[in-house]
Amino acid sequence: MERNTRQRAAIRAAFQAARRPLSPAEVLEIAQRDLHRLGIATVYRNLKAMVEDGLLTAVELPGEPDRYEMAGLAHHHHFRCRTCKRVFDVTGCVEGLKDLVPRRFRLEGHELTLVGQCGDCRAA
Repeated sequence: MERNTRQRAAIRAAFQAARRPLSPAEVLEIAQRDLHRLGIATVYRNLKAMVEDGLLTAVELPGEPDRYEMAGLAHHHHFRCRTCKRVFDVTGCVEGLKDLVPRRFRLEGHELTLVGQCGDCRAA
């Protein structure tokens, strides 16, 4: 059940402004620009509800807490900056992954995370 509140609107606006996967702390930082008294517990509650409502999807990275992004995006992968820890969407996909699958195995999907340094961190 979708709840339309000022908090949820500020959180949704944070994702629309960032246009990349966000951690709960990043959501809080961005959303507080519009709603100064927003707290981290409210962010977590709304993220959970927005995933349940199909508005957001969790981005799972190995050894990392989940980040979240708008639901319904086309198939894509992610880039994680080692310096600032931000995560970015990467369009396109690697060809030939099926060729890596052992015989008699069936590939059902894949996730790919590129790791390095983002342009902002490289420039600094």
